[in-house]
Amino acid sequence: MSGAFEDGFGGAFRGFGQSAGRAGAGMWEAMEHLRSAFEQRVGSRMGRGDVRSAVLALLAEQPMHGYQIIHEIAERSGGAWKPSAGSVYPTLQLLADEGLIEAAEAGGRKTYSLTEAGRAEAAADADGSAPWEATGWGGSGRASALPKAGVELAQAAAQVARSGNAEQVQEAVTVLDEARRRLYAILAQD
Repeated sequence: MSGAFEDGFGGAFRGFGQSAGRAGAGMWEAMEHLRSAFEQRVGSRMGRGDVRSAVLALLAEQPMHGYQIIHEIAERSGGAWKPSAGSVYPTLQLLADEGLIEAAEAGGRKTYSLTEAGRAEAAADADGSAPWEATGWGGSGRASALPKAGVELAQAAAQVARSGNAEQVQEAVTVLDEARRRLYAILAQD
């Protein structure tokens, strides 16, 4: 079985199923390799300018607090892009320093809204598409559904490798081998 998954995942599953103990130890490494391979292909990290554009686009629609902005970006990108608080809040501060947004405290939260200058900037950016639309993430879920399913599959395989007996591990190898063949068959249908 050694090498059965090499062509699709760069050798990430090499040796899976050789022995339950060895496979369990290597599965976490394989799962991390799989996750990072999907992230590289999907491009889940966006640039700082993309956070800025997204914040301006959202605030052009309505005032929001930081958590709402993070949630809206994640929602509109189909979960493929969820900026961290460490990228959104400094961007909000920068926009405030530039005079493009202002903050009002209400109920213990800062709610941000565009100033006149901010509305002009957002209108200028509105000619292009929002960052989550420009990458093709809005709506289809194509970019986020497959990596998520792949990572969940790898997690299940790792659980079998950790907890399963030799027979269960071999059965999992058979299932994964069949899944790989079926995935390639989907591409061959063209």
